[in-house]
Amino acid sequence: MIKNFLLQVQLQNQEEVADTLAAAEAPAEESISVLSLVFQGGIIMIPLAIMSIIAIYIFIERYLAISRASSEESNFMNNIRDFIHEGRVDSAKSLCRNNNSPIASMIGKGLARIGRPLNDINAAIENVGKLEVTKLEKNIAVLGTVAGAAPMLGFLGTVIGMVRAFYNMAMAGGNIDISLLAGGIYEAMITTITGLTVGIIAFICYNILVARIEKVVFLLEAKATEFMDLLHEPAS
Repeated sequence: MIKNFLLQVQLQNQEEVADTLAAAEAPAEESISVLSLVFQGGIIMIPLAIMSIIAIYIFIERYLAISRASSEESNFMNNIRDFIHEGRVDSAKSLCRNNNSPIASMIGKGLARIGRPLNDINAAIENVGKLEVTKLEKNIAVLGTVAGAAPMLGFLGTVIGMVRAFYNMAMAGGNIDISLLAGGIYEAMITTITGLTVGIIAFICYNILVARIEKVVFLLEAKATEFMDLLHEPAS
């Protein structure tokens, strides 16, 4: 009985030692960092990095500009209405000059045309509105270009990497190692991942800005209509 117990303890100790040796001999799992992927992607990663910086800058700068353009004083149109009804057109013009927004610029242009036919006033307001929208769309096309060009540039880097990998295999002659091909493909695919990532982010940012600009356009149209209706109102 004691002999069997000692034999079981000895076998258990041998198994624990074998497991410890196997764990020590097992290769350590290699961790992959984002920085190492960037350096392994090759020269194509440089323009992709530049594109990502440009896309982020344009998005932040345009987002803030559009947010400022869509903001409006709560009593702006009410004050304009009161000034016009009271015949204080100069005060209304001064209010528009002190308010740095597309709406104020548009209404200010209409106030400057008071006394002319309503069609001329409406045309002047529409022209100013188009100019303000054009200012808001500054560099939006660049963001759209990044969204389309980044994935294609990433694919170009992948093709270049694959050509390099097969060239290295051809130069190896009979000493072909599967790790040589796998390493080349691994490095080549990094540019595809990066290009797709930059392109997807730029595409999302582009659509966000376009949607916000459309909201500003609707707001400008609504305020222009409100101003023209104000001019049609009889003076009290």
